Amino acid sequence: MATARATIPLKYQPRRYYCTDRVNSDCQKGFISAAGLNHHYNAVHRHHSATRPCRPRQHPWQPTGQYGDSGDDNVEPQGAYYIKHPVLDGTPVDLNGDDLPEGASPPIPNTPSKRAWHPFESRAHFELADFIFHQNEMPGTQIDELMHIWASMPGHAGIPPYANHEYLYGTIDAISEGDAPWTSFSMESVEAGDSSGPSWKHSGTYEVVFRDPQVLLDHQISNPGFKNHIDYSPRLVFGEKGQRVWSDFMTGNWAWSQCNELSKDPDNHGAMFVPIILGSDKTTVSVATGNNEYYPLYISTGNVHNGMRRAHGEAVSLLGFLSIPKTDKEFEADPEFHTFQRHLFHTSLEAIFHTMCPEMTKPRSVKCADGHYHRAIYGLGPYIADYPEQALLACIVQGWCPKCTAHRTNLDNDPNAILCNHEYTQLLMDSFASHVLWQKYGIVDDILPFTASFPCANIHELIAPDILHQIIKGTFKDHLVSWVETYLRKHYKNDFEAVLADIDRRIAVVPPFPGLRRFSQGRGFKQWTGNDSKALMKVYLPAIAGYVPSEMLQALSVFMDFCYIVHQSSLDEADLDALDRALEWFQTLHSIFEAEGIHSDGISIPRIHALQHYHEAIELFGAPNGLSTSIVESKHIHAVKKPYWGSNKNEELSQVLLVNQRQDKLARFQAECLAEGLLDKPLIPQDNEHEDTSFQEDDPYLQEAVDDDGERVDAVVQLAHKPSPRKLRTLAEMGQDIGHPELPDLVAIFLYQQRNPGVDIPDISKCPKAIDPGYSFSSAVATFYAPSDFSGVNGMHRQYIHAASSWRNGPPCYDCVFVEKDPTLPGFQGLFVAQVLLFFSFHYRNVYYPCALVQWFTPVGNEPCIDTGMWKVEHEYDEDGDHLVGVIHLDSILRPAHLIGIYGEEYIPHDLQYSDSLAAFGSFYVNKYSDYHAFELAF
Repeated sequence: MATARATIPLKYQPRRYYCTDRVNSDCQKGFISAAGLNHHYNAVHRHHSATRPCRPRQHPWQPTGQYGDSGDDNVEPQGAYYIKHPVLDGTPVDLNGDDLPEGASPPIPNTPSKRAWHPFESRAHFELADFIFHQNEMPGTQIDELMHIWASMPGHAGIPPYANHEYLYGTIDAISEGDAPWTSFSMESVEAGDSSGPSWKHSGTYEVVFRDPQVLLDHQISNPGFKNHIDYSPRLVFGEKGQRVWSDFMTGNWAWSQCNELSKDPDNHGAMFVPIILGSDKTTVSVATGNNEYYPLYISTGNVHNGMRRAHGEAVSLLGFLSIPKTDKEFEADPEFHTFQRHLFHTSLEAIFHTMCPEMTKPRSVKCADGHYHRAIYGLGPYIADYPEQALLACIVQGWCPKCTAHRTNLDNDPNAILCNHEYTQLLMDSFASHVLWQKYGIVDDILPFTASFPCANIHELIAPDILHQIIKGTFKDHLVSWVETYLRKHYKNDFEAVLADIDRRIAVVPPFPGLRRFSQGRGFKQWTGNDSKALMKVYLPAIAGYVPSEMLQALSVFMDFCYIVHQSSLDEADLDALDRALEWFQTLHSIFEAEGIHSDGISIPRIHALQHYHEAIELFGAPNGLSTSIVESKHIHAVKKPYWGSNKNEELSQVLLVNQRQDKLARFQAECLAEGLLDKPLIPQDNEHEDTSFQEDDPYLQEAVDDDGERVDAVVQLAHKPSPRKLRTLAEMGQDIGHPELPDLVAIFLYQQRNPGVDIPDISKCPKAIDPGYSFSSAVATFYAPSDFSGVNGMHRQYIHAASSWRNGPPCYDCVFVEKDPTLPGFQGLFVAQVLLFFSFHYRNVYYPCALVQWFTPVGNEPCIDTGMWKVEHEYDEDGDHLVGVIHLDSILRPAHLIGIYGEEYIPHDLQYSDSLAAFGSFYVNKYSDYHAFELAF
């Protein structure tokens, strides 16, 4: 029976130690003790120390001369560099719009000064408002109750910080920063007066609520929080061998070509091009209370880096809510009703942006995140949407491609397919009848997309790639997984249920891995999300191996290669070549599903066909993960669903609008305060002092990431902050605890190797003995760069490695790791794999040694499995037939590794647990699909 803790603090303990990390200066977290601060620093900020990777990349670039390199092997590469657009280069200007000389300070506008923290009484009042409204999302009644309790406390004289929730809301409403008022317009059917027709014709007006898109865009590009994460000009980025590199949106060719077109007007020279990124997606906020749907429209700017857009912060704003026309059940399939829906959609978008037309041809001065004014000229950019909405945007018939003219019955191999544009569509409309357009060309007559009304905008080109719905949920989950199940049902017949249950058990016994969802019941559940599909993708191949033909496994493997390449945050020409090869192989291998009679009529599916357009989309718009619909769907939660759930359900839309407006104001107010230095110092109670916790340049934690030659490394592994148990123990005691009494001898061999590298190990009696006691640890943490992130712009990633007999009161957890073998060899050829049995540290002759006791695996064969694309390993044994173990330095560990058992032909026992999986099988797949970084490492 659990007992309550005996030590309970009897009085308020002020936070005396505050994080002032020199890299992330806006952290400002406070802690009661120095130990708490150190733990926070080790867990959050220590990763700033390591730098760019040095291992060979999965897809090395061989110069071809396509993008400026001569292709001559005798020509030395120039090193990594980029070129800004020579004409629309985002030159800063003064308040009159005249160019400033290089290095000039930003002009100071004549704006009335205001009291610091206005409209809040103090910083504490602002942070309380932000905590209550933004972070905690506290309902009004609870705010009133909190203020009542606050006022009743001794020493407050009956005066709370805010009188009630209305006073708090009023204070937030008084913030001038980030304000973007809501407005609306209404539309109705031309037959609105006819009460005899379907309900959608006479149900009244259709209201569209929105905010000025120009105001929202100006807020984004002027947000000081994006100062170091924004591009003021398109740039062509080149790698160390002269190859093109695509990452953030402005590194794509589309922005560059738009600037080429705009540069024809001399008035635009020196301007800053601002691409407008849009996204929309219907979302259901409540099924039980009437299937309430909303149709939010979001806006972002291509100047902000992809990482900021994916962070679900202020780089994506709620622009408005489109109207959703409803009709009676019998009219839902009525072509006339669908025509009205399309016209309502495109007319609404055109009306929202029509006021920006002048700014799409002539620039205007705008204050930007760097404090300077720039002459901004806007242009409609990519539109983020799933396939049904892409068809709506492109005004095409479902089943056709929204980007090209390929026929719906032969999408992947139509030799006459070309990219669509408005002129081509108009020409067809002028030449053919409506039924011919619909049946032969997949075009909806009598309407052009809204982009036809704006300069240099072609929706067929601007439809963004959709990793979530086209690749993960579409091609993989909805098609490939479904086809595999159909094959199993057809091939195994009476044994189908038993085979499917065994596949579920295979998935359930997969060993744990950081960030990997564990399917305790296999994949058999009804409500699938995008994250569920991602998690299944990581463990699916080993689960079906042996049950499906080799060609089917290979088809899934090369498809997953395609998926993982596409998801990289930075891609170069070699990656695009690999992408093309993976797609070519997939299109060849997926014919197995046709041959097995699963899709005997041929595969012509829009979501699968969309893979053909990814190469071009990357060249146009940069890395696709900066334009995925997952960004839009994540925004739904904070912009639509939570405000709706917190409303009183009476005219809830107005409450949702108000919550968003207040959230935006608070976020912008905080960004401005950070930029002005008002949040540089921590918030501390009066009459209390805080300790100076600045980390100096000679901080030993930072030096750990630099080797003896001063070279930076690509990964750092460090022991947990606290030992377990918290006492010194001899190496013999540690070894006895884990069943390896030979630990002292293994440490002696390790010390000899450390002190005599490359020398054969003598008799154990001649190896140095570590006498001093040390500490054992239950975990370590690895921080590393993704190999494709050769500039390090996307920061480091962090994963924990466990070695514990019971992790969080659960079963044992002994993780596997990649160990450095030869960093000059590509991929898995330069790595070992081992299972960590113990983390420990000790001193020998005043030298500190953080170590791990590991159990080794050895590769099976000299190349990856041809079916799964993954390397195979098996347990390595010594001459006595015992598992081979050894002691290694923590510096030799790169990061966690994930092994999945090769299950063989027998059914998985029902009582096998995932924690026993590494001991239950003799050989394993090295799961390169465990995450996107392992994919770039273990090839």
